Amino acid sequence: MMGLRIQVFLLSVWFQFLIISAVTNTDDAAALKSLKDIWKGLPPNWRGSDPCGDQWVGIECSGSRVTTITLSSMGLSGSLSGDITGLSDLMTLDLSYNKDLRGPLPSSIGNLNKLTNLILVGCSLSGSIPDSIGSLQKLVFLSLNSNGFSGKIPASIGRLTELYWLDLADNQLEGTIPVSDGVSPGLDLLVRTKHFHLGKNKLSGGIPEKLFSSDMVLIHVLFDSNQLTGPLPFSLGLVKTLEVVRFDGNSLSGTVPSNLNNLTNVQELFLSNNRLTGPMPNLTNLNTLSYLDMSNNTFDASTIPSWFSTLQSLTTLTMERTELQGEVPDTVFSLSHLQTVNLKQNRLNGTLDIGTSHSSQLQSINLQKNLITAFTDRPGANKDITILLAGNPICLESGDPKDYCTASEKGSPYTTPSKNCVPTSCSSGRISSPNCICAYPYTGIIHFRAPSFSGVGNETYYQNLEQTILVKYQSVSLPVESVSLSNPRKGQSQYLEISLAVFPSGQDSFNRTGISRIGFVLSNQTYKPPKEFGPFFFIGNGYLHFNGETRKSENSTSIGVIIGAAAGGCVLLLLLVLAGVYAYRQKRRAEKANDQNPFAHWDLNKSSGSIPQLKGARCFSFEELNKCTNHFSDTNNVGSGGYGKVYRATLPSGQLIAIKRAKQGSMQGAVEFKNEIELLSRVHHKNLVSLLGFCFERGEQMLIYEYIPNGCLRDSLSGKSGIRLEWLRRLKIAHGTARGLSYLHELADPPIIHRDVKSTNILLDEQLTAKVADFGVSKPMGDSDNEHITSQVKGTMGYMDPEYFMTNQLTEKSDVYSFGVLMLEILTGRRPIERGKYIVREIKMAMDKKKDLYNLYEILDPTIGLGTTLEGFEKFVDLAFRCVEESGADRPSMREVVKEIENILQLAGLNPNEESAPFSASYDDASKGYQHPYDNESFDYSGGFPASKIEAQ
Repeated sequence: MMGLRIQVFLLSVWFQFLIISAVTNTDDAAALKSLKDIWKGLPPNWRGSDPCGDQWVGIECSGSRVTTITLSSMGLSGSLSGDITGLSDLMTLDLSYNKDLRGPLPSSIGNLNKLTNLILVGCSLSGSIPDSIGSLQKLVFLSLNSNGFSGKIPASIGRLTELYWLDLADNQLEGTIPVSDGVSPGLDLLVRTKHFHLGKNKLSGGIPEKLFSSDMVLIHVLFDSNQLTGPLPFSLGLVKTLEVVRFDGNSLSGTVPSNLNNLTNVQELFLSNNRLTGPMPNLTNLNTLSYLDMSNNTFDASTIPSWFSTLQSLTTLTMERTELQGEVPDTVFSLSHLQTVNLKQNRLNGTLDIGTSHSSQLQSINLQKNLITAFTDRPGANKDITILLAGNPICLESGDPKDYCTASEKGSPYTTPSKNCVPTSCSSGRISSPNCICAYPYTGIIHFRAPSFSGVGNETYYQNLEQTILVKYQSVSLPVESVSLSNPRKGQSQYLEISLAVFPSGQDSFNRTGISRIGFVLSNQTYKPPKEFGPFFFIGNGYLHFNGETRKSENSTSIGVIIGAAAGGCVLLLLLVLAGVYAYRQKRRAEKANDQNPFAHWDLNKSSGSIPQLKGARCFSFEELNKCTNHFSDTNNVGSGGYGKVYRATLPSGQLIAIKRAKQGSMQGAVEFKNEIELLSRVHHKNLVSLLGFCFERGEQMLIYEYIPNGCLRDSLSGKSGIRLEWLRRLKIAHGTARGLSYLHELADPPIIHRDVKSTNILLDEQLTAKVADFGVSKPMGDSDNEHITSQVKGTMGYMDPEYFMTNQLTEKSDVYSFGVLMLEILTGRRPIERGKYIVREIKMAMDKKKDLYNLYEILDPTIGLGTTLEGFEKFVDLAFRCVEESGADRPSMREVVKEIENILQLAGLNPNEESAPFSASYDDASKGYQHPYDNESFDYSGGFPASKIEAQ
C-alpha cells in the first residue's frame, strides 16, 4: 500500500514538474485543448499540455505564444469553434483541404486582431461570412474559396486596408457587390488589394460604377459565373494595372466601355456568355493581350475587325456567336503566337484561305456552322493544324467528305514521363514516381483560372510548370523527390485543371509536418507559377499514409524501450531530489489558492453555517455545457454584449436553457460571482427568469437560466421579432413586469432592488408572459431600518432615476422610476432617448388631458390599435407619470402599481389573474434578432453625467 502511495505521489510530482517547465501560454494551451476536444483526425503528437514545448504538428510559436496553425490536408473533421479566438497572438490560420471541416465561421473570429493570413480553402464550411471579419485590420490574405458559404459579401471587408488577396470564389454567396455609401464600407475602399477573386457564386444586381477607381492597384478581377446584370462600368477602364479580367458567365448587357482600350497590361479578357450589345469594342491598344473570349454576345453585325491582326501577343481568339460576317482575312492567322482561332456559329462566308505565313504555333481553327463555300487547302502547309468546317455549305456538297468536314478537336493528354528509367511495379498502393521510385504521393488538383495559352497538349508549358513546382519545394527545404502532372483538361468555366502528385524524398511517405508545409506553399500562394498559367488555386486530397503512423518496426520499438528505460531512471532520480521541495511549495500554493478561491470549501451537500443557501440552482460541469452547446458553436449563440455571450442549449432531459458565458477580461471577482448566484437562487416567481445553475470551472463564469423563446420586449416593440403587440397584450406585459418587481421589493429574502429595469431585460415566454431578467447589477436592500443604500451609480441611460444619480442614494423607488419610463416606452414603441429627445419630456409636452387619448395620437405606436377603443389608456398614462415624479417619495410603490394596473385590466374587461393562451411567433426563434435577453448593458459612473445628459433627464 505504501509503495502504491509513493508511485502515485511521484507521478503527481512529475506531472506538476511538466506543468512548471511548460513554455506555452496558459490561455493558448487552453484554447488548443478546446479545439482538440472538437476536432477528430488530429496529429498523434497533440498530447500533453505544452503545445509549443512539445512541438505539436502544425503549431508554431514565438516565445510562449502560438502564432501559426497550419493543418492543411490533415483529414480533420468537426467544426471551427469560437474557442480559437483564445489564441490572441495568432497570425496565420490555414486549415485548407480538410473536407470534413464543417459548420459556420464563428463571428468571434474578428477578435483575432493580429491575424494576417486566414486560409480555409476547400473545406465544407457554410453559413454567412460574419461581418466581424472586417475587424481583422492586419489581414493581408483572405482565402475562403471552395466552401459552402452563403449570404452576402460582408461590406465590412472594405475596412481591411492591408488586404492583398481576397478570394471568396466557388461558394454560394448572393446579393449585390457592396460599395461604400458614406456610412457603410465596401470593396471600393480596398485600394491596396491586388486580387478580387469572386467567381462561381450567385452574386446579382449591377456592377457598381463606384467599385473601381484609378487609385486601385488590382491585377486580377474575377467575377465569372455569377448572376450579375446591367452594363460593364466605365470605371473598370480606369484601373490601369489590370492583367486578368473575367466577367464571363453573367447576364451583363449594354455596350462595352470604350476605355477598356486603355488597359494596356491586360493579358486575359473574358466577356463571353453575357448579353452585351452595340458595336464590337476596339481593343487595338491591348498589346499584351494573350487570351480574348467575347463569345455568345449579341454585338452589331460586322466584318472581322482589322485590330484582330494587331494583337501581337494573342494566343487564343474566341469569338463564337458574335454576329461576325464576311470573309476571314488571312492576316488574322499571321500573329506569331497564335494557337487557336474559334469563330464558330457566325455568318462568315466566301473562301477560307489561311495563307502560308500563319503562325508556327497554330493548332486549331474552328469555323463550324458558318457560310464558308470554299477552302484553299495546302496539305503541306496545313498538316499540323486542325481545321473544323462542319456545318458550312462547303461540307454539304456530295462526294467524299473532306477531313476538315469530319475532324474534331484533338486532345493530347499529358502525363509526366519517366526520367530515363523503367517504371516500377509497386505494391501496397504505392505509385511509381517519375524517377521510378515507389512511394505514397501527396495528390490534388491545381486549377488555373485564366491561362494565357489554349489547348491542353503543349508539353513545353507543363514541363516548365513541373520544374518550377519542384524547385519551389526544394528551395524551402521540403523532402520532395519529384512532382508529376497528368490529365490536363478544361471545364465549362474554361479553368485549366491538372492533377498533381508530389513524391517524397528518401522515404516512401511524408510525415504530417511535410504534408502541412507542402499544402501551405500552395494554399498561401507562396508558389508562383509561370506567367502563362495565371492565377490558380489548389484543392488537395486527404493523405492516408503518414510516415511512422501506419507501421512501426521491431527495431524502433526495442530502441524506444531502451531509451524509455534510461530516461525513466534519470527522471526518477530527479524526482527524488525535487519531491521534498515541491511538496512544501505545493502545500503553500494550495493554502494560497484556497484563500483566493471562494469555492474552495463550498460543499454543495451542506446547507448550514456560511455555506451559500442554493435553492433550486445546481453546479454544471464545463464538459456538460460544452457538449450541449456543440462546443459553444456560433449556431447556438443567441445574444452578446459587454458581459459576454448567451447560448441556447438543450439538456439531456430535453429542457431548453440559456447559458450566459462571461468573456475573458469582463469577469467579475469570484466572490461577487458567488454572491450573485446566492442572491438569484433565492428568487422564484412566475414573472422572474429562473436561475437553474452555474459553472465555475477552467476559469469560466457561466450562469444557466431557463430559456425564454420569444425574446425581449424591445424586439417586439421595434417590430424586430415579428410579434404584434396590441393594447391588451401591452397591459398584460406591464402587469407581469410590475408583479415581478413587486416580488423583488417585498417578498424576496432579502428584498432586492433590480437597478436596471428596461425593455431589453423584460423577456416574453410562449404565452407572452413578462419575465424580468438580468440581475447583474441588482442590490440587496439593507436592514429594514434603513430607508436607502449608498451606492455607486449603475443603470442604463434614459431609464435611470435622476434622484438616485444626483444623490447616490438608492431605494426601491429607483426601480419605480425606471418602470414608469418603461410604461411610456410600451405606449410609444420608442426608446427612452431617441435622437437626443427624452421620452418623458416629449410626452409631457405633447399631452393635453382635455382631448381624447390625451392628444398623444402622433406619439403612440400605431400597432397598439389606434382606431379601436383603448380602455383605461388615460389611467395608464397617469400612472406612468406618477412613477416618474422627480422625488421618490412622491412615487407609488410597486405593490400600488400592480394594484392600479389590475384595475385598468378589469376596466378593459380582462381578469388580471387569467393565464394567456400559448403564443407562437411566425418566425424561427433561431433566426430572429435575439440580442439582449440575458445580457447586461448597464454602466458604472463614478463621476457625473455631462450637462446635456442631466438636462435630458
